[in-house]
Amino acid sequence: MLKRREFWNDYLFWIAAACGPVCCLLLVVAGLPVNYNPLNWLLIFWSVLVYPVLEEIVFRGGLQTFLMAREVFKRRYLGVSLANVVTSVLFAVLHLVSHAPVWAALIFIPSLVFGAARDRYDGIAASIILHMLYNAGFIALFVR
Repeated sequence: MLKRREFWNDYLFWIAAACGPVCCLLLVVAGLPVNYNPLNWLLIFWSVLVYPVLEEIVFRGGLQTFLMAREVFKRRYLGVSLANVVTSVLFAVLHLVSHAPVWAALIFIPSLVFGAARDRYDGIAASIILHMLYNAGFIALFVR
């Protein structure tokens, strides 16, 4: 396992960082509708800078870390911890409050990436940065 600060030197971190905007671009090409108001700069600020920090503290720093302390949740399936899967399911379900069902379901995938970063680097710094990049990519592509 890599130390917290070493994620900058890990090519997997940079691949994960590039995947968010690329996936958003693919969704644009697919024509998935979005309901964002480009004039709401406060929403953009919160979505890129505040929500990622708060969500990663609660979900990866809190829930996933709590679950990883239990042996049963340390089990891995296809390299993904059960703690990550459970956390990601809850993360996606809770996004139903503010997103259409299809978007909430799609949030499960990046949530797995954020959780994998938490597991790989034993902390939430990398997952916060990835979450910010993914949200920024989403905003950049969908806010018109």
